[in-house]
Amino acid sequence: MADDRSVGRSKRRGGEGREVSRRRSLPPELGPAQKGPVARMFAPVAGFGVTISSMFRPSVTEEYPYEKVPTQPRYHGRHQLNRYADGLEKCIGCELCAWACPADAILVEGGDNTADAQYSPGERFGRVYQINYLRCIFCGLCIEACPTRALSMTNEFELSGPTREGLIYEKQDLLAPMLDGMLAAPHPMVEGTDDDDYYRGDVTGPTEGQVEWVRKHRPDDPTLKTAQPQDVTPTGGRR
Repeated sequence: MADDRSVGRSKRRGGEGREVSRRRSLPPELGPAQKGPVARMFAPVAGFGVTISSMFRPSVTEEYPYEKVPTQPRYHGRHQLNRYADGLEKCIGCELCAWACPADAILVEGGDNTADAQYSPGERFGRVYQINYLRCIFCGLCIEACPTRALSMTNEFELSGPTREGLIYEKQDLLAPMLDGMLAAPHPMVEGTDDDDYYRGDVTGPTEGQVEWVRKHRPDDPTLKTAQPQDVTPTGGRR
């Protein structure tokens, strides 16, 4: 066996030697380009060509944070928990985003909706929602996993802070702001609708019944002043 290995090595070496000699015997027109005398003279400093040429180009330094350049439209920034047009939350506490996260940065605990505390359409809502931005890699897999389009990523990128605790965002930090016309949850769903109607976009705002419910249970709710009741049919559109 030792003789066979030595014979194999000698054959390989012989093949390598023939290959090198074949390369050396190439005709000049097939070999590497030959440098002229000027090129050979500047060859030691040729590597600095890019550096020297860049010295005369205009500077493109961004004066951040004094001048902020807008990000790209689909930039992956801070997350946001979205709401429906009537103010109910889109998150149903299914935890699919937490399961899809490769960095284990999301914590979700679902809760049950009740007649007196309806936070989202259907039976469940996200009672606890946390994102640890010390772990998050902004890959967007959680967005793809969400079945109700409750989670999206904004263009906000300034997420630094003085403490580690401050980079663990809670649900109240992630919820989208209330837009004009919305009614703050909890409140009942639009009369005669189900969660499918919400998902299809048939609900375009709060109804008079929802406004009256909030006025009865939370008369001091500030969104009562800006709520715009609408007459919405369960099949979509306004009557």
